[in-house]
Amino acid sequence: MEESHVNNFALCYENNHLSYCGQDCNKIPTALQKMYGSKVKYLDLSYNSIETLKGLEQFNRLEELILDNNKLGDNITFPHLPYLRTLSLNNNQITDLDMLINKVNEHFPSLNYLSLLSNKACPNQLSDLDKDDSDYQRYRYFVIHKLPQLRFLDSRRVSSSEWREAATRGEFMRVRRPPDDVIDTPERQLAQTQTLRPLPVDFAALGKHKGAYGKIHYKYTGKHSEGNRFIVNSDL
Repeated sequence: MEESHVNNFALCYENNHLSYCGQDCNKIPTALQKMYGSKVKYLDLSYNSIETLKGLEQFNRLEELILDNNKLGDNITFPHLPYLRTLSLNNNQITDLDMLINKVNEHFPSLNYLSLLSNKACPNQLSDLDKDDSDYQRYRYFVIHKLPQLRFLDSRRVSSSEWREAATRGEFMRVRRPPDDVIDTPERQLAQTQTLRPLPVDFAALGKHKGAYGKIHYKYTGKHSEGNRFIVNSDL
C-alpha cells in the first residue's frame, strides 16, 4: 500500500483505488485531479464537507464513486462517466428525487448500483420519521422504473417482482411537492378572499328552503390518524 501526502492532505492509493476521507474539504482537491484522475477506477470521498463535484470530470475511468456523508444538495452536477457502475450518495442533502434521477440517467449509462439512504429524497425512517415501509417501497418502484438497469438500490438487490411492478406502475409512484407559488400562505388566502365575489341572492327562494336530515357516519382513518379513530353520529 502506498501512503502519500498531497498538499498536506492524507490519502491512500492502491491498485487504481483512491480513498480521501475525513479531511473536511468542500471540493475535490486540484492535486488529486492532476495526480490520479487518469488512473483511478474507485474513488472514495466519504466523510468530507463536499458541496461541489467540480473536477470529477478528470476521473473519466471511474467505475465506483463513494460520496457518503457530505453536503451535496439538489444543485449537484455530474460529468459524463460512461464506465461508472456504482454511485453511493448516502447521508447528503438531496431532496428532489426526480431531478437527481434524471441527472443520473443522463450521465451514468452503465450504472447498476445506487444508494441514497439518509437523504430526504429517499423516504424512509433514516431520513424522515413520518415515513414508513410503504413510502419507501413506492420510492423503489419509481427509481427502478426510471433506471431499469439497476441491480441494487440502497441496501437491497432489485427483485424480479419489483422490476415487474416498476415496469407497470412505477411511473405513477412518484410523490410530488407542490411548487412554492401554489402553496397557500396567509397573504395568498387574504388576496383570494378580497377578490372573491359573493354569490347572487335568489330573492324568490327566500323563506322556502327545506333542510335535509339523517344520520351521518364519519370515519377518520389514515396512517397518521392517531390510532385510526372512529367517529359516528352518536359520539357527537
